[in-house]
Order: sequence, then structure tokens, then C-alpha cells
Amino acid sequence: MFAKQLPLLLAIGSITSLSAEDWPQFRGPRGDGHSMETEAPSAWSETENVIWRVPINGLGWSSPVTLGDRIWLTTALDDGKSLRAISIDKANGKVLVDVEVFSMENPVTIHSKNSHASPTPILEPGRLYVHFGADGTACLDAGGKSLWKTTLKYAHGHGPGGSPVTHGDLLFITCDGTDMQYVVALNKADGQTRWKTNRMGQMAYSTPAVFNCAGKDQLVTTGGDAFVAYDPLTGNEIWRVRHQGYSLVPKPVFANGFVFLCSGYGHPAIHAVRPDGKGDVSSTHVAWVSQRGAPLNPSPLYLDGRLYIVSDNGVASALDPKTGETLWQERLGGDFSASPVYAAGRIYFLNESGVTTVIEPGEQPKKSSVNEVSGRTLASLAVSEGNIFLRTDKALYRIGSKVDPK
Repeated sequence: MFAKQLPLLLAIGSITSLSAEDWPQFRGPRGDGHSMETEAPSAWSETENVIWRVPINGLGWSSPVTLGDRIWLTTALDDGKSLRAISIDKANGKVLVDVEVFSMENPVTIHSKNSHASPTPILEPGRLYVHFGADGTACLDAGGKSLWKTTLKYAHGHGPGGSPVTHGDLLFITCDGTDMQYVVALNKADGQTRWKTNRMGQMAYSTPAVFNCAGKDQLVTTGGDAFVAYDPLTGNEIWRVRHQGYSLVPKPVFANGFVFLCSGYGHPAIHAVRPDGKGDVSSTHVAWVSQRGAPLNPSPLYLDGRLYIVSDNGVASALDPKTGETLWQERLGGDFSASPVYAAGRIYFLNESGVTTVIEPGEQPKKSSVNEVSGRTLASLAVSEGNIFLRTDKALYRIGSKVDPK
């Protein structure tokens, strides 16, 4: 059995276990926007520090993911009729795999800001998990062959949004549609449903997160009308916090004893919740709520005793995570959907127009550089082996100061 699997593992990446240099899922190795890279470019343009630029057909706002010497992303052609997965050689930008995963005869109408390929895939040694919302979920091997496929029925409203997450042998997906809302755990081996928990609320598009609190794992989700934590093994509810938002996008962040959650459209705010409660803890475990500069789309970033956020209209803020007090604010310019990334001692804020503002975190913001490439940019950055991978509506860039030796 192992002899048959070995070529597959080598093909999907040159290593068989994750390391700090990989970026295998939405928001990186730990799902929090942090890279442990000590080197990363701080300045670039269309002509500076671009090692390669490869055109990507179609449109997709999934973030690139990396494992070993491969990059993967998804895209949609023909206005969503062809949903595809693409693998690229990290060293030279050569497209190695471009395969149709799902074919849709009549794609649903989506929001003009969205794409039919917005959820970010997940890479594991020998496997790639791709998700296109209600249009389909699949597991692929290194050559793009489908190992399994499944379709989760719900009306995803403005189109696919939230990315899946994994924990142990399970793949978790939130399906908060306009017609029904539920959370599902799929077996990674075959795509069969391990558990499914229905819930009531409005539509949402957020990526869940798994945290460990007092020795017990929690699957924390942001749904319309409530934040809910589940037992990841059973789907049983642990705690919930009511709110008044809908169309939630930002991913939860756990740090400093709190889960930081954004309540989305309608009543945008950041909530700091102590995750050690049971049942409805809306009146007992919410440490603070702040509406000032609350993002609708970008996820928060915790770093060295501060919570960093950027609003959709381009105002970056640093908050005291214990109180929610705003420590500083800085207007960056432009509109924002991508989540901030930390690497090599700097925070990278990418707006929707190809402009990345790099700041040095601290008591006061210090801009390191402002860098621009051509195109729309709603996907978040990925960092791997001293490089930044930046996706526009037309291309994928490898940005770095060192070219791989031949």
C-alpha cells in the first residue's frame, strides 16, 4: 500500500509533512495569518522583485496554497460553468495541472464582487481538498484526479464564500444559505458525512476554526445571528453568542484567552468572547464589543498583545485585546477584502486594487513600503520559503528577492 502511495506524495509536494515554510490553507499553517518566515520581500512592483508572473484563466478569489514545490488554486471559466483546480511549479511558474473538477450547466447568479471559485483549497501530503460552495466539494490527487466528490445542498445566495478547515480525519464546512443553515463534517478519506448539525439564522460566508480551550477542542463558527462552538467529533453545540449580523465573512481568531469574532453586515462589530462557557453565553462571556473600524470581509490578525484589523474602506487599527480600546488608526487607502498577513516582522495589507501596504507593527504604525501591481486583488496573500504569492484577477505572482538555483 505504502509503495503505491509514495509517488503520489512526491508528486504533490517534495515533502511529506508540513513545515513552517508551507501555506497549505486559508490564512496559513495555523489558520491565523501568521508565517514563521524570517525573510520576505518588503518592496515590489510590476518590474521589481517579481520572479515570475503566470496568467490564470477565468476568475477565482481563492487564495493560493503551497506545499513543498507546488502551488494550487481554483478558478472558474465561462461564468461558472467550468470549476477548475490548477497546480503550478513554485520554482518556475509552469502550470502542471489544469483540470475541471465540476461542470455546471446553469450556474447560479452571484454577487458582482464574488467569484464561482472563492473558497480556498486545503493541501495535505498526497491530497487536495477543493470546495465550490453548493456547486460541489472534492478531494483530488496530485494529477488532479478526483478521489471523491460530493454536493452539499443549500442555496448559497451571493455565491460560494467560506473555506473548509480540517481537524484529524474530518473536513468541516459551514453551509449557511438563504434557505437553510447547517454545519457538516465529512470524512477526509471518502467524503461521507460523519455528522451534520442544523441551525437557524441568516446567510453567512465565513470560514470556521478549530481551537483548543482547557484541553478540549472546539469548532468555532460565525453564522448569521449567532457565533456557535461545536464539539468537532460529534457536532454537539458547546456554546453560542447571539448577535444581529448577517453575511459574515471574517474567520475567527483565538488568542490571549479570547475568541475574536466579527458580526458581519447589518451590525458590524468585533466581539471578544471567553470560550469556556456552556449554552447561551451572550450575557456572561462577552468581554467587549467594538464597532469602531470593524471589518466586513478581512479577518483580524493577533500579534504581540495587539489585535490588528482593517476595515473594508481602508482604515487599519490596532486594538487592545483585553478591552477593545483602539490604540491607533491609520488610513491606508482603497477598499479591502483580503485578510492581513504577518511575516518577517511585518504586516502586509492588500487592498482590492493591487496595492499592498507594509507596516512594522508596534505602539504606532510605521509604513515600510507601498507596493502596486496591476489588477483586482480580493484573494489573500500566501507566504512560503521567503516568497509572497499574490493573486490578481488575471495572474499569480511570485514575489521575492532570490531566484531558485538551477
